[in-house]
Amino acid sequence: MIYFDSAATTFQKPAEVAESVFRAMQEMTSPGRGGYPAASKAAEIAFDCRTELQEMFDAFSPEQIVFTMNATHALNIAIKSLVSSGGRVIISGFEHNAVTRPLAAIQAKISVAEAPLFSPEETVAAFAREMTTDTCAVICSHVSNVFGYAQPVNEIGALCKELGIPYIIDASQSAGILPLSAEKSGASFIAMPGHKGLYGPQGTGVLICCPDAPIKPLLEGGTGSRSSDILMPEFLPDRLEAGTHNIPGIAGLLAGIRFVKAQGMERICREERVLAAVAAEGLRQILGIEVFAEDRLFAQTGVLSFRHLGIPSEILAERLAEKGVAVRSGLHCAPLAHKTADTLRSGTVRLSFSAFNTMEEVFRFLNIMDFVVSAEMAGKN
Repeated sequence: MIYFDSAATTFQKPAEVAESVFRAMQEMTSPGRGGYPAASKAAEIAFDCRTELQEMFDAFSPEQIVFTMNATHALNIAIKSLVSSGGRVIISGFEHNAVTRPLAAIQAKISVAEAPLFSPEETVAAFAREMTTDTCAVICSHVSNVFGYAQPVNEIGALCKELGIPYIIDASQSAGILPLSAEKSGASFIAMPGHKGLYGPQGTGVLICCPDAPIKPLLEGGTGSRSSDILMPEFLPDRLEAGTHNIPGIAGLLAGIRFVKAQGMERICREERVLAAVAAEGLRQILGIEVFAEDRLFAQTGVLSFRHLGIPSEILAERLAEKGVAVRSGLHCAPLAHKTADTLRSGTVRLSFSAFNTMEEVFRFLNIMDFVVSAEMAGKN
């Protein structure tokens, strides 16, 4: 199988990820639930993972690193800590349903900073126009999960800091691929999954909290600390980590993070961009295909969307799957991004690469794609 759906989940993982998950299941229980070796090992793994994440994202302390089930879980905590019913929130035009649905559920007043694809300067200007003194939060995805557009999150953060507006960054598509500093970005919260660019298992996520951010637990329960208190502890990470930790997942995530560090984030990003650029150029040579990519991918990562003007995106994806190519089609849980790019009616086919993809796979895909389009168009005639 040629796997080009890493924006959903990186399927190919480093061998040490699975090995670490298995070892944790054999040797570890839960941190904070006992002083015996299996519990102590679990506590060490959790602390080591927090420390690696603190260093990777320039966070304030390991205690500010909170483990979650996924990025959606992390975003829900961040949003519901900052936004009350009816509060005004500014978001980018490329947000995922993991942002828009929680906001809709609490009946927030949503303003969209509308700007075109691959235009960082216009994106900053759009946020600046929307920001007012009654804004209770700004939310921005670092990288669009549909188009790979890398948004200027640090510049948007500077605007928020100037006006004293809390700021949430969704790093779902950038964690492990683009550098991001919790301190320099000015974010109150940064949310990310463990199972994408950090190469951890599914069921892992992270929320980075700045020291001054108001913290509202989404869940209450046991923490292994302050057990006599009726309410959740006030201190992190315990305040946001109710219940038993996913220690096998955290162990696998630690192994994935160490893989990214060993490979080098800059190298991974550069190689994914090269694959995307070659794929984009090859797709442009196939009659009827529209590719959503900028020249040389300066403001884009290894995520690439395209559509055929005469063949539905879902049909293309089905035909590719029949030929052993895994891609995603449709709206990708981000209808707002498609509305922004005027692809809401058609959707797109999305390619997304990882450190395990090769140029040979891209060329094979292009040959298959050419065959699929020719066959579909011949069937229409």
